[in-house]
Amino acid sequence: MNDLSHWDFLIPVSVTMGVWIAGLIVRRYLFRYLHRLAEQTEWEFDDIIIRIIRGPFVIWTLMLGIYIALQISRLPKVVVSDLGRVFSGLAILSVTLVAANILAEFIRRSATKAQVATPQLIPNIAKIFVIGIGLLVLLGTWGIQITPILTAFGIGGLAVALALQDTLSNLFAGFYTTLAKQVRVGDFIKLDSGPEGQVVDISWRTTTVRNPLNNLIIIPNTKLSQSVITNYALPEPALTLRLPVSVSYEAEPEDIERVLLEIAKSAEGEVPGLAVAAEPEVRLTGFGESGLEFALIVRVRAFQDEERVAHELRKRIFKRLRAEKIKI
Repeated sequence: MNDLSHWDFLIPVSVTMGVWIAGLIVRRYLFRYLHRLAEQTEWEFDDIIIRIIRGPFVIWTLMLGIYIALQISRLPKVVVSDLGRVFSGLAILSVTLVAANILAEFIRRSATKAQVATPQLIPNIAKIFVIGIGLLVLLGTWGIQITPILTAFGIGGLAVALALQDTLSNLFAGFYTTLAKQVRVGDFIKLDSGPEGQVVDISWRTTTVRNPLNNLIIIPNTKLSQSVITNYALPEPALTLRLPVSVSYEAEPEDIERVLLEIAKSAEGEVPGLAVAAEPEVRLTGFGESGLEFALIVRVRAFQDEERVAHELRKRIFKRLRAEKIKI
């Protein structure tokens, strides 16, 4: 390399910079045109692809410039070959990461469109799968035999699996929970051991639940899978609320039934969380030691609304019974 002049370095550098600047100009007008085309289509995923590719496009043009500069340079062929392999590997990794991000975003958007909350576990697994394929392609491009590596990974994976039994059991428990859809992000659940709240996320090791006090409860996935769970969002979020009302034996059952139904119907549209589709009901549930026992049965939209609706209805029942001079 001692016989190389400064022109032998200046020309490749100039070519690299020229290709990179040209790439910046092309990106400015190309992606502006692609955005206009995407706005004319109803398919929303073309916007995702354009947004994710826009950043790496500059890196790709720079790498293209370096590759062209290497081909026209007077560097030794061995150096050119080694550098070419390095940049081809970087290009494969870059394309792999872009493909992984696109797939993960597709999964998130599809779940949002289907109104299904998707935990981060599924997009992360999809990204790891794509990256793994990209690494295998990279090794194949470099002429490295993949079979011995896979064999070594198999033996090493067995040792790792034995050492990380707890972590792997949590991983598979979380994966199974996600696929079974018996517990989903956004559901309000209660475990037989006591913790209850809304599921915030299902990750590799744990499930995060926000309780009614707005505190986060971190539950290992294996503990979640082994617990008896009450899911208040399944089969539907709406649930039945029974409000017990006890009145004097001097009251007429028909009057109590009429008053309670009027209270429930007048609360429709005024009490947040009270479902308006279902008709309220009143049942005489028993004869207590000091009065008739009734139950006002209404529907609330979700478990989180139960206490708020019960609070508002109890106030209305108390005021109305006092106004009707019915002894509680």
